[in-house]
Amino acid sequence: MPTLLDTLETPAVTTRQFGEELQASMAAIRLQIRWFGTSRSVANSQKHLAADMFDAESKFVTMRKKLIDTNHPKWKDLVGVRTKILTTWRNSTLPYPENGIRLIRRRNLEAFSERMHELHSELREAGDNLAYCYDELRETAQARLGRLYNPDDYPPTMFGLFDVLIDHPNFAPPDYLRLISPTLYQQETDRIRNRFDDAVKLAEDSFFGELSKLIEHLTERLSGTDDGKPKIFRDTVVTNLIEFFERFRRLNIGSSEELDRMVNDVRQIVGDTTADDLRNSSTLRQHVSTELSRVQASLDGLMVDRPRRNLIRRNGGHHADRD
Repeated sequence: MPTLLDTLETPAVTTRQFGEELQASMAAIRLQIRWFGTSRSVANSQKHLAADMFDAESKFVTMRKKLIDTNHPKWKDLVGVRTKILTTWRNSTLPYPENGIRLIRRRNLEAFSERMHELHSELREAGDNLAYCYDELRETAQARLGRLYNPDDYPPTMFGLFDVLIDHPNFAPPDYLRLISPTLYQQETDRIRNRFDDAVKLAEDSFFGELSKLIEHLTERLSGTDDGKPKIFRDTVVTNLIEFFERFRRLNIGSSEELDRMVNDVRQIVGDTTADDLRNSSTLRQHVSTELSRVQASLDGLMVDRPRRNLIRRNGGHHADRD
């Protein structure tokens, strides 16, 4: 039987109903990445010296130093794996009002876990490859930092330093609370329910915001010229929009008829058009630009009318959302 989350053709229902469906159909995923900070604040004595050079008060000056060469190929490889991990996590999930936690359809958990296991192995391998270059990285840093170099800024080794940690928080209130205090149990139940109502709003806002940016970027590339020639744009300007349509199809919770209509309008405008089609036809560029501008105007109006939200609750710890 189809659920509210599996169809766009749904009758008008309340946010609470979608929140309840979200709570019943989704699992929570918390993702944290263990990482190496590539910069540090310089010592106060060094900051004072730098401030004196410019006749500045040191309390109005901040200084940081790079600990390693972030252009090193092995570091770039490692960052690339981290990007894949974060992209996979975010593209497979919906936001939740707590930093570092997102929601995934329960039926997709197994496939997601398998993919994350692969990426975890890639991260460990890339981390080890960087660790083999650690002496080189420190020697380069010492040569470039001069007196700013401090060996205490560096761990003894980079082996085992990089990792991805995933767990699944339980949102249900503990059973013992029902026995101790039914009132507190109900309060906790209501609090959790309200968080899922917020998650519905966050999902809508996220899709609205991403769609707006994609349309704006494509329209900007299509309209006008640079030195009398059509603006150059990459294939990704179009493919990113196509990927958004697919992600929206998989993750949309169907809670906003306006959002569904906007996405469908843009999908119809773009259709099967490729980047090459747009490069080769000024008429097609003008048509797509005009139609997308119309949708953008309507979208801007909706986003102005929607209340500004700041629903993410930040906790301590190094979470993926802050990377």
